[in-house]
Amino acid sequence: MSTQAQANIGVVGLAVMGSNLARNLASREGNTVAVYNRSPGRTDTLMAEHGDAGFLAAKTIEEFAASLSRPRTAIIMVQAGKGTDAVIEALAEVFEEGDIIVDGGNANFHDTIRREAALRDRGLNFVGAGISGGEEGALKGPSIMPGGSKEAYRTLGPILASIAAVAEGEPCVTHIGTDGAGHFVKMIHNGIEYADMQLIAESYDLLRRVGGHGPEAIAAVFEEWNKGELESYLIEITAEVLRQRDAKTGGLLIDSIADQAGSKGTGVWTVQNAVGLGVPVGGIAEAVFARAVSSKPDQRAAVQRVVTSRPRIQEAGDGFEDDVHKALYASKIIAYAQGFDSVIAGAHAYGWDIDKGAVAKIWRGGCIIRAQFLNRIVDAYENNAALATLLEDPYFARAVAGGEAAWRRIVAKAALSGIPVPGFASALSYYDALASPRLPAALVQGQRDFFGAHTYQCVDQEGTFHTLWSGDRTEIKAEPSTH
Repeated sequence: MSTQAQANIGVVGLAVMGSNLARNLASREGNTVAVYNRSPGRTDTLMAEHGDAGFLAAKTIEEFAASLSRPRTAIIMVQAGKGTDAVIEALAEVFEEGDIIVDGGNANFHDTIRREAALRDRGLNFVGAGISGGEEGALKGPSIMPGGSKEAYRTLGPILASIAAVAEGEPCVTHIGTDGAGHFVKMIHNGIEYADMQLIAESYDLLRRVGGHGPEAIAAVFEEWNKGELESYLIEITAEVLRQRDAKTGGLLIDSIADQAGSKGTGVWTVQNAVGLGVPVGGIAEAVFARAVSSKPDQRAAVQRVVTSRPRIQEAGDGFEDDVHKALYASKIIAYAQGFDSVIAGAHAYGWDIDKGAVAKIWRGGCIIRAQFLNRIVDAYENNAALATLLEDPYFARAVAGGEAAWRRIVAKAALSGIPVPGFASALSYYDALASPRLPAALVQGQRDFFGAHTYQCVDQEGTFHTLWSGDRTEIKAEPSTH
């Protein structure tokens, strides 16, 4: 094995994602790829199965560094957490000033901010890059969301562009912003993904329980929907999942799968950070909570034991499928609007200059939420980059208004039938809250002032006020509450 500095890019961590990414890199003209794994068995397997890719395999981290041309550029594909910190430290010890370490895992963006600052102090560039598309995307072309310095992106950008998915002639990669911006945007992507999947699942449940359709008939409905405004990867694979047969039983696989859904944390992070930023993301939160409810079999069984009757399933009626379609599209718009609200709030809080239209563009290919719909978001931000909400954009305003009656019918019919639709219902409530000229938050503020002197503001005069509730109940000017 030669340690001559020949490789322009290296990959550390050769499990499935890392191996596929290394193979993708090696398949693109101009790239020579160095590979290293702490356990040499994975390196040996990659070389045995894909040795013709021209990899430069290293047995030690020192050999790996020696095989890279300057500025050395290495992508880490290891499990997030302490393992990532250990690999970063090992690379930092053998890299030199100006070299680039890229974390391509699903790291928490707060960790990325910390790591970037620490390595910057040592003269190294650290890039947190969100990579979406799963194992297939890593091999054939993912959507990539890199953060870090502009200096690092000058070297890294062309390499990532060479392997990214391509949508409408453009590679699905852009420099998101400094330090943790890339992993933050990837986190929001995953949160939107949770919401999108939940809304599709609710549509399936309604079509089956109210519409009376079997899974294969519902697959045909989704297949038809995939030809129009709902065209997306998730709608496409939903039809495939619903048609899949169980090899053991011969029946449909969907009926053999336990109705308990787990998660890997990024949806939870999205909600936690949105709460801290003061951004309502009810659609994403309800998707996270729906998975949590599904994974509480003991509680579900306990309630089912004490419930003596359930509501009668309502008649589907004419146009039911079209109503579900419209409710799904309107709710999807809300989920994406909430996601982009989080991007805007995060950029403001952490000092990132994030191009929202560019984010929508790179999500059009390679990633799990890729969809025709994203072109509409690109158009919206190109027309007005300062939108207060996507719902303000004329296209989305018309789309929601056009589906509103159907959306209300679906939520009402689900409630009367005892069918949970937390995604649809929370999205509708969010829309109604934004559309209402006055909200009951005035009463909440009055209550807070009564028990905690938290103060309030008035609609007819400037300033902050407090009522002397335990005294003569006069209203006085007060300093703004910090609670």
